[in-house]
Amino acid sequence: MFTTLSLAALIPIFITAATAVWIAGIQLSVTTDIIDTRFNLGEALGGLIFLSIATNLPETAIIISASIHHNIGIAIGNILGGIAIQTVVLALLDGFGLKNKAALSYQAASLQLVLEGTLVIIILVICIMAAQLPKNIIYHRVAPGDLLIVFSWIIGLWLINKARTNLPWHEKGRAPNIIPLTKNTQLIKRKHWGTLFTIFMFTLASIITLIAGAVLEESSSAIAEKIHWSGVLFGSTILAAVTSLPEVSTGLAAIRLGEYTLAVSDIFGGNAFLPVLFSLATLISGEPVLPLAQTTDIYLAGLGALLTGIYIYGLIFRPKRQFFNLGIDSIVVLLLYLVGIIGLFAIS
Repeated sequence: MFTTLSLAALIPIFITAATAVWIAGIQLSVTTDIIDTRFNLGEALGGLIFLSIATNLPETAIIISASIHHNIGIAIGNILGGIAIQTVVLALLDGFGLKNKAALSYQAASLQLVLEGTLVIIILVICIMAAQLPKNIIYHRVAPGDLLIVFSWIIGLWLINKARTNLPWHEKGRAPNIIPLTKNTQLIKRKHWGTLFTIFMFTLASIITLIAGAVLEESSSAIAEKIHWSGVLFGSTILAAVTSLPEVSTGLAAIRLGEYTLAVSDIFGGNAFLPVLFSLATLISGEPVLPLAQTTDIYLAGLGALLTGIYIYGLIFRPKRQFFNLGIDSIVVLLLYLVGIIGLFAIS
């Protein structure tokens, strides 16, 4: 439908869908924060499960569509490219969310987040290893690499939940001296919403994110075709950037709430969850997806692991000082990502 429209018509559609995703993302962040409090989930676990899965609904729609049409390159590029670019979202939250109130990794420091970041790296390593397996290793539409990713994700969730109450560390791994943030009055009022109404608003925001995300994908794909962008580079750069808009919106809203851990957990949780979608892609397409990964996909998986590792160091060392409203870890991540994109074009 969108391919028949002109560029002048596509751009307003794209902007409208992006606005809808942005507004829905704010509601997702607020309602997740309330659900975390009501059910005593904790910011990290709430971000890891509810918020990360909801904000990755556009990617889920893209994976399903690409798998049905056997456009596996777009699916792989969107997942692995999305992990790298969503990690860069943390730098945007650091610079535009906290401004001069100390670095995000200082404010959000938690051993639970370190565990989440480690889970992302573990799953990315499994992706790289599974990509080297023969294409004919599949049983009842289940590939061994996909199965190991799902098991690792579930075990990771269990261990992170266990870390909430059973870590042999001082203060259960929570960092001291967090600088408080004055919370927005309107956001505080929403915390008086009833539980059922909160769940309804979370569900509604999720549906809007899914529909608007699908429109974003289709319109951006048509725009890319008009300007002669296509293939793996489109999936791993422009499309990955577009589908990261929910994470930007929810992250900024979480920071406004003063829920710094929730903001970081949304990114790490989403990045850990995305490769789980490989099992869905294999189930739908009927062929192992990861062994079809290109050199660029493996490269992006390595880049995502590298950027995640930088933030893990930041969460442990908690650099408080900022440069241009950015923590030193965010600056390093931005520089490495720019160098990484140059390398991506070079090997493409």
